[in-house]
Amino acid sequence: MSGVRGARVIRRRFAARLLFRAPGSWQTRGVTDAFSHHEWLTVPDLVELLDLSQSRVRRLIEDRHLLAVRRDNILSVPAVFLRDNEPLHELRGTLFVLADSGFSDDEAMDWLLTEDESLGVSPIEALRSGRKTEVRRVAQALG
Repeated sequence: MSGVRGARVIRRRFAARLLFRAPGSWQTRGVTDAFSHHEWLTVPDLVELLDLSQSRVRRLIEDRHLLAVRRDNILSVPAVFLRDNEPLHELRGTLFVLADSGFSDDEAMDWLLTEDESLGVSPIEALRSGRKTEVRRVAQALG
């Protein structure tokens, strides 16, 4: 797939995944149970791990260095968003691309943690393996 047609097909496939969820599963937990295999860190966990103040950790989230969603009403960040006790540097620009494409934080989290056909792995795993340009190209095509 290439060009505009390919982008539309990818966007439709992603949108279809969001539409066919169990009722209430998205709104009540922030993300689906498919992500329960990831380790999640709360703000207090991040304060301890990053050796920062709570306000500084919240600033990292506000400034899109990290993406957090509510899981069981607790603001949480997947541990895979960190490398060497720092936010993954490649994540921030990707979050801006997704936001520019109209993704909410919950939708962006879903996309980052779910395996993508065109990447062969989840976008976050592709980012961690140095495929930043490819991930952002796919994210732009979703818009």
